[in-house]
Amino acid sequence: MLVEVEKMRRFGWSPFPIAQVHTPVGRTAVPWCGAPDTVPGPYHVEWTIDMKISWGLSAKPADGPGPAILTGGHCVILRGRLRLTPDGAGVLDLDGSLILLDFADPPPAEADAAWVQIYVPHQDVRLYPSDL
Repeated sequence: MLVEVEKMRRFGWSPFPIAQVHTPVGRTAVPWCGAPDTVPGPYHVEWTIDMKISWGLSAKPADGPGPAILTGGHCVILRGRLRLTPDGAGVLDLDGSLILLDFADPPPAEADAAWVQIYVPHQDVRLYPSDL
């Protein structure tokens, strides 16, 4: 996904700098796993989530259709289309960017191909710059 890094800041809760990013589907602030001296500008990134997702708690049916990135206080809300894998994991399609999800327990079968919202604490989502 192409994001616009607007600014970088440091917070005590994260070993990584926090990037304020603007995307085609919303804006948020998340840990940046690229160079700590990254300057504002456009970057292609990969999103990772470093937590087990629990259906009904950190994953729910979406409030509406279409991809979105929202900020919900202590968490980032990622809305996309979910694809379940045979091994009980999932892939969230966030506006063409695919994010691997590790579920604590398999979500219900009707969640496959549905619009869902994933609620992730800021410290458990990361952006990695990638070269295309």
